[in-house]
Amino acid sequence: MSTLKKLIAGLWENACYLLPDERRAQVFEGLRSQVGLTAEAIESAPREVLLPLATLGGMRPETRVFRWQEIARITNQQFAGDLEQILKWPYAKAKKALKLFPSVGDPGAEKILMFCGVAERLPLESNGLRVLTRIGYGRVHLKNYGAMYKSVQEAIAPELPHSAVALSKAHLLLREHGKTLCKDKTPACHECPVEDLCAFRNPAVRRIDVTERS
Repeated sequence: MSTLKKLIAGLWENACYLLPDERRAQVFEGLRSQVGLTAEAIESAPREVLLPLATLGGMRPETRVFRWQEIARITNQQFAGDLEQILKWPYAKAKKALKLFPSVGDPGAEKILMFCGVAERLPLESNGLRVLTRIGYGRVHLKNYGAMYKSVQEAIAPELPHSAVALSKAHLLLREHGKTLCKDKTPACHECPVEDLCAFRNPAVRRIDVTERS
């Protein structure tokens, strides 16, 4: 994946907040057509051009403008405009580099690397994480989100393929399943193809925790 596409991945992550993908795509297309998707174009873009686009992305548009230009600035200054080098680094170092970008934590960094063809584990966003915890992976009653996230990743890891392409498909399928069937407030359990295997639906189903495999 080109530097431009990795930059785009970071911008996509920061296009909206708590809004549907359709709105995210609208904001992103406006950014592409009115500003351009190069680091140079975004870093030098006037605030009066960026702010209306950021406003479409929901609350705190001023923060969103800052993040867009910060992404561009980091790309230019920290990486001399070349993000390709990250893909040649050890996985942990590459993740650390991507976490320099605003609002990119472990899940976001892992997702960007995965879609760039580099993956060691399955990155999860909130929908996918909810699906897997309900099915029975990891420890669901943790107060620490990061610890729960890690426990689910570790619990499911032995059952996953290793290729970035296959993991990308799994990520997208879990996300879609969480958005359409395994919803947060009103899950459509009766429509779910794995209803009989789900610990959320059937408390008798045994949960899978990595500590049981060690």
